[in-house]
Amino acid sequence: MMKFRENEEAVSPVIGVILMVAITVILAAVIAAFVFGMAGNIQTTKTVAATATQQGNDIIVTYQGGADHQSVKIINVSVTNSTDNAETFYKNSTPSSPTVGESWTFGGYGTSGRDHVVVVAEFTDGTSQVVLDTFI
Repeated sequence: MMKFRENEEAVSPVIGVILMVAITVILAAVIAAFVFGMAGNIQTTKTVAATATQQGNDIIVTYQGGADHQSVKIINVSVTNSTDNAETFYKNSTPSSPTVGESWTFGGYGTSGRDHVVVVAEFTDGTSQVVLDTFI
């Protein structure tokens, strides 16, 4: 009767080689992403804020400013009241950016229901960002 010996010495080196090849491929992919600019198109979030309140039938939107206040060009305010009466306003009271603390009153757009107010800031670099999306 012939006995066969199991040779387990080759298992560990094969697994090691496979892991090294996998690490090399992952590193090559990450380096290629940076070299070819795939990671360069990520936009940063700007920091500005606005608040909205309601007094009777009037909706009052106040620009609060923020770290990126100097690059705000226009404030767009969209009000959709509970009767689905929608209106969009473009607010820019000065030739430059709006002033911090500046308020705009939208008379007659408030209702006793939930009124949807969305404030979008447009920046000097051509981007825009929602700075307030609330129901009042």
